Amino acid sequence: MSSQSQATPLGSLKPLGVGILGAGPVTQAIHLPSLARLRDILEVRHIMDVDASVAESVAARVGATHSTSLDALLGDPDVDIVAICSPHQFHADQVIAACRAGKKAVLCEKPFAMSGEEAARISAVSEETGVPIIVGAMHTFDPGWLAAEANWGDLPRTAHTIRSSIVLPPNARFEDFATEIITRPAGGTPDYNDVEVIKNALRGGIMGLAIHDLPLVRRFTPDFEDLEVLQARHVRPFGYVISLRAGNQIIELRAAMNSTWKPEWVFEAISDDAALRIDFTPSYVQAGSAVATVTTGTTSTTFGPYEHNGYEGEWRELAQLARGTKQPPSAESLINDLTFALSIADATVDVAAAEFAGARS
Repeated sequence: MSSQSQATPLGSLKPLGVGILGAGPVTQAIHLPSLARLRDILEVRHIMDVDASVAESVAARVGATHSTSLDALLGDPDVDIVAICSPHQFHADQVIAACRAGKKAVLCEKPFAMSGEEAARISAVSEETGVPIIVGAMHTFDPGWLAAEANWGDLPRTAHTIRSSIVLPPNARFEDFATEIITRPAGGTPDYNDVEVIKNALRGGIMGLAIHDLPLVRRFTPDFEDLEVLQARHVRPFGYVISLRAGNQIIELRAAMNSTWKPEWVFEAISDDAALRIDFTPSYVQAGSAVATVTTGTTSTTFGPYEHNGYEGEWRELAQLARGTKQPPSAESLINDLTFALSIADATVDVAAAEFAGARS
């Protein structure tokens, strides 16, 4: 059942107040338009950004309070839900602070931590305070994904190939904000003869772009301790081709930014007699839900498109969590998703560095 059908009773209640930490492109282009469609249940009441002019300008669009202080936002009694959209190095401390401030729910953009130690700290505080946390892996909240999940039968058990393929037009700002790569010289081209540039680009691609789909991949590969990297290649100027083996399953992760006029974001799972294909809309486009096709033998069934996408879905989920009408995801699941991503990033970077060194020698 999609979250859309569960949201109706919330409309009769006073809207919950939302405070947003970080007023950058994700907040402006994604979260604010999503929240604008949910004014009956959620209301933006506080925008915080370290740039005072940005905070004031963005807050003015939605009639919210603005500040440059984390303490000011967390101390605002009108804020029930905190969305953390700041650079990733601040996520863990800010999630913990929001939980300790007694807020009703916390949304943290991915990745919500950059190490197992940080994730364990977050889990402990969430359990201690009882504040539910969700990570902004928007595809897991997309009605197209939820419909596929309800109809794919035993595909997670039988799938032998899982594939995430992302093709996007060039967008330097998207690249920088999505991956937080800091190696791009001002006004220039990265030095692809520098192994650190390659390593940072691959790690950034996994933790900034592939991470959107890794929770979906893990749905089909719950046991990933024997993960093996078969191939790891950086695609210039931004992208990757990564092949992995987890047990008897092959995982393929591909991404490229090129001059294509048609973006594509496809997730697939394939077994000997069944297949799943999900076509997601690009992140920065408010274009409705994914479309899922489940094929068994010669019969294919299509689900979607639905009216809202995963971003709106995650906000609907947050409202339910804050109201106490839905159980939050387990801390173990969030930590396993993060551990999976970190494991892939670490292994991929190691293989790429070794291949780079071999080529140079």
